[in-house]
Amino acid sequence: MAQAVEEWYKQMPIITRSYLTAAIVTTIGCSLEIISPYNLYLNPKLVVKQYQVWRLVTNFLYFRKMDLDFLFHMFFLARYCKLLEENSFRGRTADFFYMLLFGATVLTGIVLVGGMIPYVSESFAKIIFLSNSLTFMMVYVWSKQNPFIHMSFLGLFTFTAAYLPWVLLGFSVLVGASAWVDLLGMIAGHAYYFLEDVYPRMTGRRPLKTPAVIKALFADEPVVVARPANVRFAAPPVDEVPPNQ
Repeated sequence: MAQAVEEWYKQMPIITRSYLTAAIVTTIGCSLEIISPYNLYLNPKLVVKQYQVWRLVTNFLYFRKMDLDFLFHMFFLARYCKLLEENSFRGRTADFFYMLLFGATVLTGIVLVGGMIPYVSESFAKIIFLSNSLTFMMVYVWSKQNPFIHMSFLGLFTFTAAYLPWVLLGFSVLVGASAWVDLLGMIAGHAYYFLEDVYPRMTGRRPLKTPAVIKALFADEPVVVARPANVRFAAPPVDEVPPNQ
């Protein structure tokens, strides 16, 4: 069993493995009181006035207490982050990292701007960890890129992947979780999908082209189908060799 888990972990692509590891270590560290969540949550005032810039990153790593909801989000993180990196972004690690960076930036911006809008500022002020929203963004992007895959929800009913975010949003509402968290992920995911997939087809321009600085961080190799080594083709039979003219 332990060996199977180790092999599964080693076979994960680099970004998925790194994010999953950081999320689990951070959440366990907080549960054991080795790390304090008060040093991790998103606080714009502390970021600007006290230069605690790490909060812009650490708020995406903490998934609250270790319960069924934590396992639920770890499953979706491991599954859909891995599916995206191995399929849609195969051989494009830098592009995948840039997608996550774009999503994190959009989510942070929404919370900061929402916190300044009357009547909704209190709701946004309660959102101090965006890890669940970033995970939901990945689910949304995957569903948009694989809309016709048939899925089943707890064996109760079947649907296509295009409706997966809405099914999960409805489930969150039923169990009493905040819908805001999932909605933010859907907004960020749709922004990425539109700018990366829809807008380029409409205009021929790609606004989310990965910067060269980020590409330089990852040694992506082109995906090619290799021909087996030492393959030799037999000569045609004598009776099939055309006679000399």
